[in-house]
Amino acid sequence: MHAETVRETPPPVAETLVAEAKPDKSLGPLRMIWAAALVYPGRVATALAALMVTASATLGIPWGFRQIIDQGFARGSNHTTINHWFEALLAIIVVLAIGTAVRFYSVSWLGERVVADIRLAVQRNLLRLSPSFFEENSPKEISSRMTSDTALIEQVVGTSVSVALRNGIMAVGGTAYLFFLKPMLTLWLVGGIVCVVGPIVWFSRRLRNVSRSSQDRIADIGALIAEVLGAAKVVQAFNQEEREAARFAGAVERSFMTARRRIQIRAAMTSVVMLLVFGALNLLMWRGALGVADGSISGGTIAAFVITGGLVAGAFGSLTEVYGDLVRAAGAASRLNELLNEKPTIAPPARPLDLPMPPRGQLAFEGVTFRYPSRPEVAALADFTLKIEPGETVAIVGPSGAGKSTLFQLAERFYDPQAGTIKLDGVPLTAVDPAEVRRRFALVPQDGVLFAADARDNLRYGNWQASDEQIWQAARDANAEEFLRELPQGLDTFLGEDGARLSGGQRQRMAIARALLREAPILLLDEATSALDAESERLVQDALDRMMAGRTTLVIAHRLATVRAADRIVVLDKGRIVEQGTHEALTRAGGLYARLAALQFDDTQLQGAN
Repeated sequence: MHAETVRETPPPVAETLVAEAKPDKSLGPLRMIWAAALVYPGRVATALAALMVTASATLGIPWGFRQIIDQGFARGSNHTTINHWFEALLAIIVVLAIGTAVRFYSVSWLGERVVADIRLAVQRNLLRLSPSFFEENSPKEISSRMTSDTALIEQVVGTSVSVALRNGIMAVGGTAYLFFLKPMLTLWLVGGIVCVVGPIVWFSRRLRNVSRSSQDRIADIGALIAEVLGAAKVVQAFNQEEREAARFAGAVERSFMTARRRIQIRAAMTSVVMLLVFGALNLLMWRGALGVADGSISGGTIAAFVITGGLVAGAFGSLTEVYGDLVRAAGAASRLNELLNEKPTIAPPARPLDLPMPPRGQLAFEGVTFRYPSRPEVAALADFTLKIEPGETVAIVGPSGAGKSTLFQLAERFYDPQAGTIKLDGVPLTAVDPAEVRRRFALVPQDGVLFAADARDNLRYGNWQASDEQIWQAARDANAEEFLRELPQGLDTFLGEDGARLSGGQRQRMAIARALLREAPILLLDEATSALDAESERLVQDALDRMMAGRTTLVIAHRLATVRAADRIVVLDKGRIVEQGTHEALTRAGGLYARLAALQFDDTQLQGAN
């Protein structure tokens, strides 16, 4: 989370990937990988040049052996001739060794770089997506997809593509050299190669679907691991270790069965292709041996033909295996394409309006009706109208499911209502860039969300440019200074996954300090003191009172004692306002608020309030 360690994806990479990310039924999704590689043309050119050199040098070895056998081993050859041809073969081997090193480095570098850029581009797009997307798509599955699928792509770019190109060059160049050596024998070989194409096409169609299913099962395993380990304490507290082990075993077994099917198809394809290729090669060697016996072919020619034929056959055989890798990578790329192509439902307008400066902090809901995409049959808010004036403190109360948290979601424009308008300082939210809208809010959620980073970075999330002095002041105001100073490395202490090294109350005070650093005109407090003990709650409430001064504040509260001093209390039920007023007025009215208050306060408290 340190600023200096964050690398932004170069815009051309992300834009190119999205432009090329189009679903395809064959190897089309691999265009995304090619587009990412072309961002580095120098590396691609170096890799291709090294491939050409190594493939040519490999094909030059049979030629060298032909010359050595026919010229160097010929009766009457002098030392100069023998030295010449052996030196030529040695030179070819040196070129092959150097070219292989250059090829390996260039291609491996490209593989790592392309995968890194794809991950960055996918992550960048995911961070733009609306919460509704994550309601229907598990973040844990997406995380698994970004690791397992990109690992496949890394293998393809760093190994398989290189192997495919090298063997393709060798297959074409070797076939041409074979025609030069002995056209009739080469026609036999080409005929055998043609027979290989049919099985490749037939098997590959089945392999691609199974490969994608295999990746889905792997993603399921990754998501399940993250889910169970993230709730390990709950699993152990309820003695559900055996059940979770059995559930995981089921997921692993399903993955194995799918992988076994993929392996069976690939093994059958490899077997059939190798049988056809090397069977044809055996027949060619038979015919060549007969030619040497009757003197129509020289020993050097048949040696070169056999070596080259072996290279060509091996190249075509390797291409079948590489094709299997490409098919699997196409399935992985297709899945990543979906994430790259996903468009946010909440996006900046073509010509966004500017919010007034300086900010006033006025927020208005006008006839708003909203249904969550995952629950379209239920209206979270129905014909909701509420205006919050600058500097006003409004408490939102009501039973669970009344629509309280929905107000915060809509105010920060994580969703747009199906009807009605929401205005910030008089400007409709839909006319403003969502990022500009969210800069006007500071949120303290009910559960203090922390990142796996040190305390300083977690606090700076509210204001990344904050100095240590500002951080300590915010911590002091949020009653977090004492425990932060007691941490082993102070602000540099790593807090663990989701702040696991802190208590619930400490995490909440960290969230409050983070909101203090935000210095936004509107505060959104979602049960901000619910996780604190009585003493800490009093101290933090004092800090919040100071922070709320001069700011517009919306407070969601179930504990009504925390909102007695609010300028106005708005009571929601089933997405509608049923009451609003001060604590005293609502208590006297005897409505829903009074009934909720009666559950939390005794008669003496209520009488004192009156």
